[in-house]
Amino acid sequence: MYGSGFTAVTGQVASPAPSSSRPAKGVPFKDPAFGTCVVRATNHAAEPPSGFARNDYSRRQAFNVNNTRALAYSLNGAWHLYDANSLQYLRELNGPGGDAEPQWHPTEPNSLYWIPINGGMVLNKLNVETNTSTVAANFTGKLPWSDVARIWTKSEGSASADGRYWCFMAETNSFGIRGVFTYDLQTQTVLGTRSLSERPDHVSMSASGRWCTISGSQTVAWDRTFTQSVQLHHGGEHSDLALGVDGHDYYVAVDYQSDGGDLYMLDIDSGVKTVLFPTYIAGTATAYHISGKSFAKPGWVLMSTYARFGAEKWLHERVMAVELKANPKIVNIAHHHSTYNGYWTEPHASVSRDFSHVLFTSNWGNGSDTDVDA
Repeated sequence: MYGSGFTAVTGQVASPAPSSSRPAKGVPFKDPAFGTCVVRATNHAAEPPSGFARNDYSRRQAFNVNNTRALAYSLNGAWHLYDANSLQYLRELNGPGGDAEPQWHPTEPNSLYWIPINGGMVLNKLNVETNTSTVAANFTGKLPWSDVARIWTKSEGSASADGRYWCFMAETNSFGIRGVFTYDLQTQTVLGTRSLSERPDHVSMSASGRWCTISGSQTVAWDRTFTQSVQLHHGGEHSDLALGVDGHDYYVAVDYQSDGGDLYMLDIDSGVKTVLFPTYIAGTATAYHISGKSFAKPGWVLMSTYARFGAEKWLHERVMAVELKANPKIVNIAHHHSTYNGYWTEPHASVSRDFSHVLFTSNWGNGSDTDVDA
């Protein structure tokens, strides 16, 4: 579909989402505005899973390390595996359910990490082909809080790009917060701990493994030993952590309190903040998600926008790549065609490790809150 004459549509291009009928699964078509190849990957009405088959979240990689497998999440909380090339449905995964936080292994295409629903005291490793799990780490007795019963990132965190360093919340059985800690999976050791009295929205390790970010009423990054911190934001907006071309870690989010509702990046290593572009345009606003998981293509993030307020402007209702630099290059990828009707209809576009694949959720304009596919 991409011939020698293909040229990506770049820049702040006004192109309203065109109406079209819902595509059949597995049949490639061109986005009429941007000329890109779009393929429906799931069909929950004709094959498992039932209810819906959607991409889970922007901050989680849908594709494995070599882009041969992809994950989808179903209405009953089960996780499902697809062949990312043929789009053939393969199987329901044994073990992960609900907020299992599946994280693809950085070098093993058949492996992913997961935790028990809403957290437990182990990190599991699942072979998605044999559908069997082993324990990758057991945190029992390793933490300074005696009544800890569960560890997790609270759904939105991830490990470092190499899978070595992790940052977790530690909670009681009744979800009372005790603190956060960093962990070295290679040496099986706790590197640092910090007690908390306020439960964060989520925590995550940065791509380099140098920073544990705690997002809540304030968003702060701490080094692995919790001795040095950098404030990232005065609140906790949709965001992600990304890797820059300079090897630095970046926090990318929208500052809704700024005059322009600016999308910005903050270099966690240097503390320098750079505005990328305003999102308040001629009295309009938009919700959005960021995916910064293109570790093999540093210097870029994926942005998906939805639920706009006001007339449709250039950045609305689409999926785009945004360069991490002042006056960034913007590559328009696709209109997602998802009419907002609650959480399940948010596109939650997720980028592959090499930025060659993108998976997003859509109800394709039918307005349903559950009739969604990837």
